[in-house]
Amino acid sequence: MNSKVSVTELFSREEIRELTTASDLHGAWSVASTWAVIGMTFGTVAYSWQYLPWWGKLLMCAVALAILAGRQLALAILMHDAAHHSLFKSKWLNTHLTDWLCARPIWNDVGHYRPYHLKHHARTSQADDPDLGLVKNFPITPSSLYRKFLRDLTGQSGIKFLFGRVLMDLELLEWSVSNDPKPIPKDERSHLDLAKNLVKNSAGMLLTNAVLFSALKAAGHPKLYLLWPLAYITPFPLFLRIRAMAEHAGLEKSTSALTNTRTTRAGWIARAFVAPIHVNYHIEHHLMASVPHQHLAKMHNMLRERNYVDSPPSYRDVIRSLATKAAS
Repeated sequence: MNSKVSVTELFSREEIRELTTASDLHGAWSVASTWAVIGMTFGTVAYSWQYLPWWGKLLMCAVALAILAGRQLALAILMHDAAHHSLFKSKWLNTHLTDWLCARPIWNDVGHYRPYHLKHHARTSQADDPDLGLVKNFPITPSSLYRKFLRDLTGQSGIKFLFGRVLMDLELLEWSVSNDPKPIPKDERSHLDLAKNLVKNSAGMLLTNAVLFSALKAAGHPKLYLLWPLAYITPFPLFLRIRAMAEHAGLEKSTSALTNTRTTRAGWIARAFVAPIHVNYHIEHHLMASVPHQHLAKMHNMLRERNYVDSPPSYRDVIRSLATKAAS
């Protein structure tokens, strides 16, 4: 199916109304439970540290980094849902509360993300899709994919992203979450102008991270804050890459979400790290972006029953299928 399909061909108006009904209570639970896991992770490390041998501390830190990176991705997905006004019923909650509780702590903001991401939905897999750089050139060789994963886990990708984010906040690069942002000419702007841009654009990230650091300091464990930026530059880029690969890599360049987007089966491990907040139901999301995440599984089952989608592959299946190119 290469042409766009209308959701009214797939669902009745009553079903659409039911599927697209958002809930402030459920949105609040999604945000609160994400931060609860973050808090429990810090608390577990703080409590257990004194009882563990050195190797146990290393293992616990590795696990904590993975959990925190998974919740950083969850915050990104909550920001993503709010960008579609599907996390909460209230426009203010979707725009402002989510901005400060989800986007700013991971150096992002709803104001920049929303128009950028809506263009991705309008132009998915086309030449001007702003996210195309995340998934182009697949499939690739296994060795190439492993090198990408290694760069993610060793912090190379994360440090490159941080450098790019600084240039975006200076407004020397166009705002993007892809890996190929376009430069903005400096023209007549002075160094003072650039410094003002940096302060204006980075203030939210600095303030929310200062609050997180202050909370850990007040609890008597200020050093634990280091786990937050370390998670951001090591497992987080890997989880982002796998999520992006699963959603659109190696698929048709069509105008239909049924063929240019992939839904992926996610067990509890995948949900913890690469597929939080039901983001694995991506065909469903692209078919009807106003559906809150808690209804996506139901929507998927309805599409399965009507034979519009097949049984989805696992994340392992997707990774294997995208690393099949023979070495030249």
